[in-house]
Amino acid sequence: MKRLTKKQMRIFAVGQLGWSTLSGIISAWFVTFYLPTQADIDGGAIQYIVPGLVIGGFLTVLGLITALSRIFDAITDPWIASLSDRSKNPRGRRIPFMQYAAIPLSVVTVLLFCAPVNMISGWNVAWISVFIVLFYLFMTMYCTPYNALISEFGKTQDDRMYISTAISLTFFAGTMLAYTPFVFAGMLRGSVGFAWSYRICFIVLAIISCICMLIPTFALKEKDFVDTKPSNANMLKSLGATFRNKNFRTFVGSDIMYWVGLTLFQTGLPFFVKVSMNISEAYTMYFLGGMTVLSACFYPIVSKLVKKFGKKKLVITGFLGLALAYVIAALIGILGTAEHGNSSIPGIVFGVLICVIAAFPMALLGIIPQSIVADVAEADGLETGENREGMFFAARTFAMKFGQSLAMLVFTSLAIIGTTQNTNSNDITASVTGMTIVGWVAVAFCTLGAIILSFYNEKKIMATIEKKNKK
Repeated sequence: MKRLTKKQMRIFAVGQLGWSTLSGIISAWFVTFYLPTQADIDGGAIQYIVPGLVIGGFLTVLGLITALSRIFDAITDPWIASLSDRSKNPRGRRIPFMQYAAIPLSVVTVLLFCAPVNMISGWNVAWISVFIVLFYLFMTMYCTPYNALISEFGKTQDDRMYISTAISLTFFAGTMLAYTPFVFAGMLRGSVGFAWSYRICFIVLAIISCICMLIPTFALKEKDFVDTKPSNANMLKSLGATFRNKNFRTFVGSDIMYWVGLTLFQTGLPFFVKVSMNISEAYTMYFLGGMTVLSACFYPIVSKLVKKFGKKKLVITGFLGLALAYVIAALIGILGTAEHGNSSIPGIVFGVLICVIAAFPMALLGIIPQSIVADVAEADGLETGENREGMFFAARTFAMKFGQSLAMLVFTSLAIIGTTQNTNSNDITASVTGMTIVGWVAVAFCTLGAIILSFYNEKKIMATIEKKNKK
């Protein structure tokens, strides 16, 4: 079997640019679009669903929709993984799934923001509920097979680290693209209105994303690089065998904490900027862009650090570094800013400090975890004789989406704490106290992720792989 060239690895990484852009749109805009602030409402934003903590006094309608969609998601992750692992398609086990999912995923992402009634309505709740479920279904159909190819395309540790580095770069590039409506929507708003100023941006991003997702499916012939026999295990048997792997359970537990922390950063950054720092939301794009560029500067040294310190220690370092960035975010509400008139520190200083501190941890956490999953999947395959890469990466995909869902639930529930408004109000950005609490909760999640990962037995995994390479 051939090994991918560096150019082919970069082509493969373009697929992640596509799906990470769509995922970033949901993370950055789902809450913002459907829970507009009072300032946005004054500027023409429409309230499509009942606002505030109206479900049991502590949960938003949007939070409930998101939570219920994850129940469906919990079923589709292992189901798609099992179908992919057992596929006998002559073009390969992964590429066909990715091709079938790319266009529907792009279309559904746009339709999710096209609620049919321009006022609060149960029809809008139904619309959002259906399309968020479809979004996660097609996301799983693309991401699970895509991520499984990391292990199958990465035939050596160097190849895996290169692929992981490349897809980490495209992940952050996609996330940054998802934030561009902060700049361009404002330019369109005067001519097309509030909602369509964002929808037009989403349509353009969805087209770009779709093209990116399809590029590797046509440019790379899976069968040229992968000669893996389909798994014969059914879904439940394969899922059970995957989670019997103690090291994988440990990794997934810590990975959920990572995705909670990352999504709280993505979802919360616009609110930390607008509320805690009290500066223009346009700075959100500048901060994220600056952090991404700075993080990319660390990418060339990550592989070298892995060889010297190992993956486990560096991921733990990443968790603790991200926790430190959240400590700064939490302190904004305590120390205050010059813009709020109770401090001599400008809000922009806090923003720059957060992004500088978070850049290196983001590089570590963006590159290494994917490689760890590939290691665990390979070691497990060597020990059991079953090729279940799809199921391992499905579990990682589920950890990502579960962490994102939990973060959005936490954010929408906590950010409103301390508001002087009625809890039926929609302006969740009114409370600096709530954002401070979000910051400290994020610190707790990141710290817990580091603690959980400390139980991961990296030496055993690598010894199993090295034993095979010596044969």
